[in-house]
Amino acid sequence: MAEPVYKSRPGGFEIQPASQPAARPINDFVWVSEGLSNSYLVTTCEGRVVINTGMGFEGPVHKRNYAAVDDGPLRYILLTQGHVDHVGGVDLLREPGTEIVAQANNPAHQEDDARIAAFRGRRSAFAFADAIRRANAYIREHIGGDFPPQSKPVPTITFEDRHAFELGGLRFELLATPGGETTDSMVVWLPEHRICFAGNLFSALFGHFPNLVTIRGDRHREALRFIDSLERVRTLEPELLLVGHHDPVAGRETIQAELTRLRDAVRFVHDETVRGMNEGKDVRTLMREIRPPAELEVGQGYGKVSWSVRAIWETYAGWFHHESTTELYPVPASSVHGDLAELAGGADALARRAREKLSAGAPLEAIHLAEVALGAEPTHRAALEACRDAHRALEAESVNFWETSWLRKEIRRLESALEGTA
Repeated sequence: MAEPVYKSRPGGFEIQPASQPAARPINDFVWVSEGLSNSYLVTTCEGRVVINTGMGFEGPVHKRNYAAVDDGPLRYILLTQGHVDHVGGVDLLREPGTEIVAQANNPAHQEDDARIAAFRGRRSAFAFADAIRRANAYIREHIGGDFPPQSKPVPTITFEDRHAFELGGLRFELLATPGGETTDSMVVWLPEHRICFAGNLFSALFGHFPNLVTIRGDRHREALRFIDSLERVRTLEPELLLVGHHDPVAGRETIQAELTRLRDAVRFVHDETVRGMNEGKDVRTLMREIRPPAELEVGQGYGKVSWSVRAIWETYAGWFHHESTTELYPVPASSVHGDLAELAGGADALARRAREKLSAGAPLEAIHLAEVALGAEPTHRAALEACRDAHRALEAESVNFWETSWLRKEIRRLESALEGTA
C-alpha cells in the first residue's frame, strides 16, 4: 500500500488565521482563502458561490480576497457544518438576495453551540487565544475598522438528505454527511468536474484519525456514523477533494486509497473496543492496547486512537466505568490528597518519588504523585518542578495538536506558579 498522504501534509500548528494577501486558485473557477478553516470561492457567469466563511474576524480577509478575483453578485453561501470557524463570516460576506444553504440540523446545532458558548470559549482558549490575537492585529494593520463580530446565521434554504441547484451552467449537489464533526455536516459535489468540497468531514487534518470527541468539549461523534458518511463520499469517486484545512487531495486512486484506509482504521478501532468491552476489559486497558495494524496506519495529529477508544466506549456505555463507588459521587480523589501526603511523609517525599518516576521514564506517574503533593502544598517548589518537567517530557513526544497545546498551557501555568515561589 502507498505511503499515507498525511506524512506529506502540514500539521495542526500550521492552521493559522486568515492573513493571505490574495486568494489562491485551485483551477480556473475555484479559489481558496485559507484561515482557521478554508473558505472557497466558485465563480460562474451568473454569480459567485462561497463555501464556508471562516471565523467572524476572518470575514474581512476573505471578502477582500474574493472581491479581487470576481466582483459579481454572491448568489449562495454554502455551509458544510455549523462550527464557528465555518459560519462566522456569513454576515460580512452576504449580500442582498444571497441564499444561505445548510443541512436541516444547522439551526439546532448552532443553538446547541450558543448554550455553552462561554464554557467552550474558555476550554478552547489554550489552543486558539494566540491565533485570535494575531488575527486582530492583522485586521487593524491591513484592513482597518473594528474587529468583526461572529455571525450566527439563519439559513434561508435547508435540506434533509440532498439538495441540488445550477448556476451559470454549473451543477451543485449538496449531500448530508451527519457523521462529520457536527450533525449538520454536508459535502458539496460538482459532478461534471468530480470535485468534492468535504469541509471537516474527515476531521481537521486529512489522513488522520478523526477526533470522535475533542478535549475542548464537544458532543460525541459516532464511529459507525462517521464510516457511513465517509462511504457516501468514497462512492462518489472524486478526482479532487477540497478539505477544511491545507491543500486539496488530488487523484481518484489516491483519494480512494486514503478513504479506504481511514474507513478501515476507524472500523478496526470501533470493533476492537466493542470486543474488549464484551470481554470485560476496562477502558484504560483498551486505550493502551488497541492499535491499528501497519496497513491501516493513519496520522494522530488531531484525533488520537486512544482518545477515540474512550469516546467509543462512552458512546455505548456512558460515564460510569464500574471502577469505583466514588465515580457515583461529587467528591474527587483530590479531596484526600492532603491525607495521602501526610501518610507518605509529606510533600517532600512525594516530590522525590515523582522525580524518581520521571527519571525512570514514567512521566504520567510522576504527575500523579506531584499532584498529590501539590494538593497538600500548592506552592511546593520541588513538586511544581517535577510536574513541569513531566509535562515537558510528554510535550517532547507529542505529535498531536490538541495534546501539545494542552501540555504547553500546563507548562506555562506551572512555570508561572514557580515564579511565584521564587
